[in-house]
Amino acid sequence: MVGDMSEKAALRRQLLAARTLLTSDDVQEAAAVLANVALNLPELRRAGTVAAYVSIGSEPGTRALLDVLRERGVRVLLPVLLEDNDLDWAVYEGAEGLVRARRGLLEPSGPRQGVDAVLEADTVLLPGLAVDVRGMRLGRGGGSYDRVLARIARAGHDPALVVLLYANEVVERVPEEPHDHPVHAVVTPEATLRFRA
Repeated sequence: MVGDMSEKAALRRQLLAARTLLTSDDVQEAAAVLANVALNLPELRRAGTVAAYVSIGSEPGTRALLDVLRERGVRVLLPVLLEDNDLDWAVYEGAEGLVRARRGLLEPSGPRQGVDAVLEADTVLLPGLAVDVRGMRLGRGGGSYDRVLARIARAGHDPALVVLLYANEVVERVPEEPHDHPVHAVVTPEATLRFRA
């Protein structure tokens, strides 16, 4: 377990370092391609409610995607980071409704829907740093999405779990811990990979 944790930390450092080398043009170009590809995913075309997040910095961009989903009439839930690192949720009402929050995050300013609101999502877009060939996801290490995924599993809910990444972030192996949950698909500007029928 300690070995897996130090392996995860090393992999996180390596991937975050690679992201710092991206120019703002690189990030914007990848975001446009990712939005086009993701919007055509059956998991997003069929969804009435999508739990997503607002990308920041050099993360693979989600903002264009959020706006198009909203324009399509999809209910988009965005996370609100709680003091204990769990996530509450609020409805995305457009970029003008986002406010700066802790850790440089952008969060919706509207009414909170509660931590269980994620259980209403047909598809959950998860942030990540890597996904391996088995569908195991590497997050940033804060544990917020581990709680979300555990809540979903406990409820017996089965939304599509999708991660947006850069191509170099699909790796051979992510160190795995017992609480880790595999995702169903990863989307990069170059390809979409699925991990279950």
